[in-house]
Amino acid sequence: QVQLVESGGGLVQAGGSLRLSCAASGRTFSNYAMGWFRQAPGKERVFVAGISRSGGTTYYADSVRGRFTISRDNAKNAVYLQMNSLKPEGADVYSCAARGGLRASYRADEYDYWGQGTQVTVSS
Repeated sequence: QVQLVESGGGLVQAGGSLRLSCAASGRTFSNYAMGWFRQAPGKERVFVAGISRSGGTTYYADSVRGRFTISRDNAKNAVYLQMNSLKPEGADVYSCAARGGLRASYRADEYDYWGQGTQVTVSS
């Protein structure tokens, strides 16, 4: 089992920045690729960013590339999502997820463990 706890969400104005954190516990964190997903009310989870288990390869949705940065610190069992130039997209819940294996995936159903999520609201 891997337990994931997100933090860092909140209310921010369009154009602003937030840094999300995801703390992991349980099994060896460095054995898992990690991903961030977001979910708007009543909609499906959407891939935002992913990172390989070593941190050497990152993946981004086209909608966030150049604005968001995913990183991880295996010594601290944590993954981060730096979000800049946020757009007024309302209130989404951002969740981190862990996937056994080398690489992250764009597909939510390929992740093994999920956090509860943290809400991010971007106002216009």
